[in-house]
Amino acid sequence: MFAEAYPHDELVEIYPNVFLLHGSIRMGPGLRMNRNMIVLKEGNELTLINPVRMNDQGLAALDALGVVKNIIRLGDFHGLDDPFYLHRYQCDFWAQPGQGTYPQPEPTKLITESTQSPISDSEFFIFSIATYPEACLLLKQHRLLITTDSIQYYSGWRYFTRITKLVFKLMGFKQGLNIGGPWVKRVTPKGGSLKPDFDELMTKDFDALIAAHGSLLSANAKPMIQQEMDKVFG
Repeated sequence: MFAEAYPHDELVEIYPNVFLLHGSIRMGPGLRMNRNMIVLKEGNELTLINPVRMNDQGLAALDALGVVKNIIRLGDFHGLDDPFYLHRYQCDFWAQPGQGTYPQPEPTKLITESTQSPISDSEFFIFSIATYPEACLLLKQHRLLITTDSIQYYSGWRYFTRITKLVFKLMGFKQGLNIGGPWVKRVTPKGGSLKPDFDELMTKDFDALIAAHGSLLSANAKPMIQQEMDKVFG
């Protein structure tokens, strides 16, 4: 009924009440890569961002942490494990309208440019030019930008198979900060550019970054993104 749980680490608190689950996904024979879930805790309430299904031990740790009240999908291409968590917790589901890769279940709360985040001292940012839904969540207190496929940072290749590492390198990914080339190609309107969206994002106050893939970048995210923008957009 639901996608299986793939190998993952334990939840790690990367900022006060901000937890990272570093996990994985099998995409085919010999193809496995990393993916991440962020868990935010406010009081006894939890919000799961870009959900990744955990094993029974991980679920027990999650339940000990608090009560899941929200699931947030920030990118159209991530939604494999949303149905599992929605069935388990019967909570609110936040996503942009027009989901294409995983159209079901439908969001109970729509993320638009005017939507107020359910997380205190945070705001959504939407890539308004992108042809597939993609957003970020900025945690202002920690100056932490949470992304999906748009911007990724890699400090290593944990949970990547040798074949997947080769494929990623052929697609232009490297250790360090990446503006996802395959994502840019897929979501850019014909004859258009995502540069205005990135320019607008750079007006936000953030210094750290964590994506749905890769590693935590704890500082200097903005200048690194600007450097990558200069390469990608000229």
